[in-house]
Amino acid sequence: MGAFLSVSEVAGQVDLSAHTLRWYERLGLVGPIGRDSAGRRRYAEQDVERLRFLCKLRDTGMPVRDMIRYVELINVGDTTNHERLEILVSHRARVVAQIDALQKDLKVIDWKIDFYTEATS
Repeated sequence: MGAFLSVSEVAGQVDLSAHTLRWYERLGLVGPIGRDSAGRRRYAEQDVERLRFLCKLRDTGMPVRDMIRYVELINVGDTTNHERLEILVSHRARVVAQIDALQKDLKVIDWKIDFYTEATS
């Protein structure tokens, strides 16, 4: 990866639309994003890494307001490590509960597949 990336390059790397990247910037989740001499956004590697992590949080169901709070705490500095840890531990517990629920649902689906497999044999 080069020193700086455009909106479209970053969008392709983190699988977000350019519109969503700009929205994340307006929310303060990333940024401020540097600009080139023509005023186009130029993302640094640390911006891309933050976006990748935020995408994992969002993909696992973290509300945007919690993501914003998490980033606000990062911006305050290391004195907020404990509070950031609490946010992530709490989110992890929700993700584990979702996985458990999905595994139970999957068992029911598997049971029904077995039922129809036997019925059509």
